Amino acid sequence: MSESSEWLIYRGAGEPHEGITQLPPPPPWRDFAGRDDTAPGEEGGDGSADRRLGGYRHEAELHRPGAEELEMINAALYLRRPLLVTGSPGAGKSTLAHSVAHELGLGRVLRWPIVSRSTLLDGLYHYDAIARLQDVQIAAHSAAAGAPERDPSADIGSYVRLGPLGTALLPSEQPRVLLIDELDKSDIDLPNDLLNVLEEGEFGIPELERIADRLPGGEAEVLTDDGTKVKVRGGRVQCRAFPFVVLTSNGERDFPAPLMRRCIHLELGRPDHQRLATFVRAHLGDEAARAGDDLIAHFLERSRSELISTDQLLNAIYLTDAAAPAGRDRLADLLIQRLDRPR
Repeated sequence: MSESSEWLIYRGAGEPHEGITQLPPPPPWRDFAGRDDTAPGEEGGDGSADRRLGGYRHEAELHRPGAEELEMINAALYLRRPLLVTGSPGAGKSTLAHSVAHELGLGRVLRWPIVSRSTLLDGLYHYDAIARLQDVQIAAHSAAAGAPERDPSADIGSYVRLGPLGTALLPSEQPRVLLIDELDKSDIDLPNDLLNVLEEGEFGIPELERIADRLPGGEAEVLTDDGTKVKVRGGRVQCRAFPFVVLTSNGERDFPAPLMRRCIHLELGRPDHQRLATFVRAHLGDEAARAGDDLIAHFLERSRSELISTDQLLNAIYLTDAAAPAGRDRLADLLIQRLDRPR
């Protein structure tokens, strides 16, 4: 086997072998081993934040915002307004939310990733009506068999789970940080649907409101996005400290004027060499950042005329570290392919 192919696990030789045992550990963002990475003051940690590409704990520690970015973040904090952050993929939009949460000690970032099917209700709460109906039927059969009857509304809260937005609006002394990621991927209605909730800082859960007078103390215990239980009184969630809300957009669509005037808008430019080096250092360490300095420079040069993504850069630096030097540049070019390639 030649020096340039020594890193290959699958060799295409058509003969079985045990090369899979030589596969090195996965990149940090693709490590799916179950583990508890809950940091002090955070809840519900399962390692997913560190595993996810752009899982930002270390990157948040290294993040150093520019003067304009710093001013707009503080404006949003002072005015209790959502911060709409726009810019190209990899500009550091999501990192911003994690950096604020890390520095101000505001706990785990509540993340709501938006897709074309997302609705406001997805962010607020989920009510499992089917599970409740099944349990009511089981209780009815048990009562018919002579078991003590119980009020089916008494444990209704166990069928309600708050979403990221709903959890962020729970009353607390300190604000939570909510990242509504890639809002521009939503359908046309969601930005308008968000307006009232973000303006009023409260919402109702009709399933609880209808029977609030039958609940002990008018309260129901529900599950949060963090996986903890909290009590909701009267079926309504009302915030005390308005959350620090970061809405991100890659610029795939325009937003309605009513949403724009309720937000503080921050436009992030293309990442420079220092920010990309910080990105690599956060995920792969100082040595990888130094070794990949030429790839970072090449990436920046290409990004002036091509649409490419920083996660491609990260993949290239990680993998070329395992490849022979002779094939390093060629392999990097194969991994960093333009996303706007002409058809």
